[in-house]
Amino acid sequence: MYQKTMNFCSNCSEKVSLETIENDPIKRYYCKSCKVIHYTNPTLVVGVLPYFEDKVLLCKRAIEPRSGYWNIPAGYLENNELAEEGAQRECWEEAEAQVDMDGVLAVYSLPQANQVYIHFYGKLINGEFGCGFESTECQLFTEDEIPWSEIAFSSSTFALKKYFEDRKSGKINAHIGAFRIE
Repeated sequence: MYQKTMNFCSNCSEKVSLETIENDPIKRYYCKSCKVIHYTNPTLVVGVLPYFEDKVLLCKRAIEPRSGYWNIPAGYLENNELAEEGAQRECWEEAEAQVDMDGVLAVYSLPQANQVYIHFYGKLINGEFGCGFESTECQLFTEDEIPWSEIAFSSSTFALKKYFEDRKSGKINAHIGAFRIE
């Protein structure tokens, strides 16, 4: 299991150790000096799949990881932000696009990276978009036009496939998926 490394206590600056604390089966960073348990929990990544008519909007990443690959506009949820607000912010930062949010498309776990993705879907307002500072290109694609081999992350591939499956079936679902490396 992936574990973020912590060397010193953020409370008292003393050295911490990774150990099993009483009545807790998970190893935690613990400061023996001030007795603080440091919990490390997954990071939330939020995004929105903007759609317009029969097309979806994807962004070509200008930043690492996976610079030069296509992705659903998404990024880390900030403190004091609702998940849907973060998704809308990321959509603006990456594609200069605004959406009317429709609902949750997918929740996708990457336990080895300590990340959980929440992908929403929403209608691209007036079909308008640009290219934000985190993207080199933004484009609307039909399902057949999507460059599947150039999609940045498995979470985006999962969400895209589920979106198009839902369109074909006429049913809207929230999907759960994961990519786990054992």
